[in-house]
Amino acid sequence: MSAKGLSAKQRQMLDFIQNFDEERSYPPTIRDIQQACNISSTSVVDYNLHILERQGFIHRDREVSRGIEVLGGSKENRLGAKVSVLGYIAAGEPAPVPSQESWNANEPIDVLDIPWALLGKAKDVYALRVKGTSMIDALIDDGDVVIVQPTGSVQDGDMVVAWLQLEKEVTLKRLYREEGMIRLQPANSAMKPIYVDPENVEVQGKVVAVLRSAT
Repeated sequence: MSAKGLSAKQRQMLDFIQNFDEERSYPPTIRDIQQACNISSTSVVDYNLHILERQGFIHRDREVSRGIEVLGGSKENRLGAKVSVLGYIAAGEPAPVPSQESWNANEPIDVLDIPWALLGKAKDVYALRVKGTSMIDALIDDGDVVIVQPTGSVQDGDMVVAWLQLEKEVTLKRLYREEGMIRLQPANSAMKPIYVDPENVEVQGKVVAVLRSAT
């Protein structure tokens, strides 16, 4: 798409957004643009972003802090990723819900359009709807949706989908490695951590984003 008809400042902003996104795999904030392009205020940035959007150079999601995308490619790619909600995850005591293999074998219970800005570099993600309040202090409540990236490699403190193999139960907790044990830590002061043998835990993925319920 030709940038003919844009002001020099608007072309500078468009180039900066595109280069920033290519280098970091996520778009800049309005303040990033203000500082990099030496613009007097964020309101001036917003005014010029509105012009870029009106003329079809960018797409903006105003509910996301980095919701700016330079347009190009198919409509589907511009709108974001389609992420399947494969089932439910317990954020409380482990619950006997289906394993990831069972989730993948069934039709999704919902399909969500997720802005690329929210996913960052995460790929091949899926979503699970939360049941329970054990992660409430991490601002994850009953009915929210967590976006999960499949991985078996996580760091201490990561929020994970943990499959307890002997119990055939799954839970959403923060994982910590301790001497001879794995601690699955809730984010709720009223709930106690779960201690399990490392051989009994299979990490099916880590949480990379949260969508909060409107209710």
